[in-house]
Amino acid sequence: MASHFTNETFAFLRDLKQHNDRDWFKENRHRYDAHVKEPAIRFILDFDPLLHRISANYRADPRPVGGSLFRIHRDTRFSKDKDPYKTHTGIRFPHGTDRNVHAPGFYLHIEPESVFVGIGIWHPDGPTLKKIRDAIVEDPKAWKAARDAKRLRARFELGGESLTRPPRGYDPEHPFIMDIKRKDFIAACELEDGAILRPGFLRDFATMCSDGAPLVRWLCGAIGLPF
Repeated sequence: MASHFTNETFAFLRDLKQHNDRDWFKENRHRYDAHVKEPAIRFILDFDPLLHRISANYRADPRPVGGSLFRIHRDTRFSKDKDPYKTHTGIRFPHGTDRNVHAPGFYLHIEPESVFVGIGIWHPDGPTLKKIRDAIVEDPKAWKAARDAKRLRARFELGGESLTRPPRGYDPEHPFIMDIKRKDFIAACELEDGAILRPGFLRDFATMCSDGAPLVRWLCGAIGLPF
């Protein structure tokens, strides 16, 4: 299978970083459509059957608005940075019964010199975070098995933000207190830019998602979603 993304994908994103304004984007919208948006939608469509092999409860949504492809426009209402466009492309594959951006999922980030595959749940709200922490306390062996799954740890590195002190109500001496202190339950696999240009990247991505599935499966169970 031919690669979905090309060097032109990165060329557009680099140029956008240098010319992040509406007039430039309007003149170069055809480049965005041809080398970023349309390849991303094809990638989403082609990944759908491979995703279903990992979990029937996850969705590859090719809609150009409201689907798996994040919009290129930035929300600048509450930001000091008023640049109107993102200089990366994000593609997420959400849970079919909980499409909130903070539910566990699979993610592909495309940015010059910053390409990575992400899994897990980022910035969950308070009640969701409590469910995850409680699940660690209630069955620490299950958490350890998911966190330390061999193929997952061979590819991914756990990351995200953590509290400096144990959250209230949890034993500071708990053997997994460092995990209980997490505010994000995510892991990332960093890639070279050229990785997404290879003809076999779609299947490579599917393999990476499959390797990361133990963490996503555990998170789904912790918050009451089917995997």
